[in-house]
Amino acid sequence: MNSNLSANDLLKKVRKIEIKTRALSHQIFAGEYHSAFKGRGMAFSEVREYQYGDDVRNMDWNVTARLRSPYVKVFEEERELTVVLLVDVSRSRLFGTAGGNRKDILAEIAAVLSFSAIINNDKVGALFFSEKVEKFIPPKKGRSHLLHIIREIIEFEPTTDGTDISEALRYLTNAIKKKCTAFLLSDMIDVNKDGTPRYEEALKVAVNRHDLSVIEVYDPRERSLPDVGLIHVKDSETGEAAWVDTSDRRMRQTYEKWFHDMEQASSRLFMRYNVDKVSIAVNDDYVKGLMTLFKNR
Repeated sequence: MNSNLSANDLLKKVRKIEIKTRALSHQIFAGEYHSAFKGRGMAFSEVREYQYGDDVRNMDWNVTARLRSPYVKVFEEERELTVVLLVDVSRSRLFGTAGGNRKDILAEIAAVLSFSAIINNDKVGALFFSEKVEKFIPPKKGRSHLLHIIREIIEFEPTTDGTDISEALRYLTNAIKKKCTAFLLSDMIDVNKDGTPRYEEALKVAVNRHDLSVIEVYDPRERSLPDVGLIHVKDSETGEAAWVDTSDRRMRQTYEKWFHDMEQASSRLFMRYNVDKVSIAVNDDYVKGLMTLFKNR
């Protein structure tokens, strides 16, 4: 548990997130979520007499023969889903310079998705990962279960510092056997030295079994360096530290090009495997980002 938060402070924070995100889910997201994530398919409901215009492929020939009158099978959407949130809890989620940090935004986005799922009578589970899978909360229904997930996102302290998205995707593939709707919430900075994503193979396997969407939460300061002279920087995941001269224009341009190339490589990967993705800055309104994700499906 996070020692910086007392039990009372934690409850207040969970309650604040609940009030805000539950209202958003009821007023905005529940309908969009329902439309975007359709469920497993069509389930048989009943038979009724044939009406002009009915699809003859739905004829129930056994009932038709028995009653000597044409009858058709009626199907309805099999609505219930299993939703799994893959939440990046590595040290980099604590980074924040532009009016917020990733940890708080990730908690709110996860809460909105969870409330939207609960409103639609879906089960919700969560998987917390750093450079390993830190914790898995199996999918269940109900408000108390949902609040447990939010509380864990707020207070969870990882045992390792790095990020390994492949580990999270492999765990999802092995733990959830039936097709589920999965949301990967991360800064998505998990790359090889050449800037290409390290998780392609695991992603390829996961998307063949599950409906995966990526929600990238980033801080604008990560994408470009300000010209503020000599600064001391430290990687929150590896612990490596160095002095950087931000007044060097070529150094700033090199960094920005590396980040841009990394983003382009991940975008090409998601397009290749038809993975829906949205990028949300910590100082942006995540409502707009989530609406874009839902509407683009």
